[in-house]
Amino acid sequence: MTPSVNNYDDCIQGALLHRDVNIAWNLYQELLSLKLTPRLETLKALFDFGKDIKDDHYSNKLLDILLYLRNNHLYPGESLALSIKTWFESGQCSACGNTIESIQLSPEEYDFLKEKIMRDVIDGGDQYRKTTPQELKRFVKFIKSCPPFDVVIDGLNVAKMFHKVRESQMLLDVVSLLAKQNLQLLVLGRKHMLKQCAQWRRHEMEKVQEQAHCFFADNISEDDPFLLYATLNSGNHCKFITNDLMRDHKACLLDAKTQHLFFKWQQGHQLAIRRVSPRSHITFQHSPCYDTIVQTTGDSWHIPYDEDLVERYSYEVPTKWLCLQRKV
Repeated sequence: MTPSVNNYDDCIQGALLHRDVNIAWNLYQELLSLKLTPRLETLKALFDFGKDIKDDHYSNKLLDILLYLRNNHLYPGESLALSIKTWFESGQCSACGNTIESIQLSPEEYDFLKEKIMRDVIDGGDQYRKTTPQELKRFVKFIKSCPPFDVVIDGLNVAKMFHKVRESQMLLDVVSLLAKQNLQLLVLGRKHMLKQCAQWRRHEMEKVQEQAHCFFADNISEDDPFLLYATLNSGNHCKFITNDLMRDHKACLLDAKTQHLFFKWQQGHQLAIRRVSPRSHITFQHSPCYDTIVQTTGDSWHIPYDEDLVERYSYEVPTKWLCLQRKV
């Protein structure tokens, strides 16, 4: 039985999220060899992944996709077109060609931030106002028994993102979408989420637990310390989903360097959920590959800015840039 185009799309996107590039391209070539037409979402995922790596071999394969579109008279949708444009300009200003600083932390920066978070936020004493030493110990033991996670989900926060959708259904929709990509998932929640009521259906929560590792804390606890611990402990590849702005935790980091690294890590790892209406598909807004801070090379300045009256969360970033060049 030949896999469907949707099957290939799920597997390719899952491979990319696991950073298994060879598997992703092998599946893509297999799809073409079967005379199947890849979904535009598949091509978009390949271009989105290409924004974060500097590899001539990978770039050549993306150029082959452009030739495939040309030779088969296929037209990308706006979303794919923007991904192609972003990849083509990735790391460079489209106006002046200068390189823009990456959003990715170096291994040294990541280890430094992880140590600071564990010491100042997790072990700094403040977490005991939100949980108990016994529960934190239970959580650490739970994490050690699990494999590294690819995505950590603030279950209660995600469930309440859209008021017209039942909370357990909203959480199940997000978990199911990610589970199709064969990701290691962790859902953090509260014990009251397991009790049958109008907003929390037991059979939906059972489906969540079938597709993800789950940890349900006491109802008096807050999820943030658990989310930070699980995400940082899983490695630099791990993303997290919450609308929490993390302001309290940033305030616990006393020096400017650590605060900057935390904000940079947050921008590069926090996934935002997009859903226009209760009946529409869930999508994720992925992080940019460049750091959205004012940058300079001496002769040029690049300044990210917000359009007037545009509001956004702290983990969301401006999409407009001002490019200034000194005239010689």
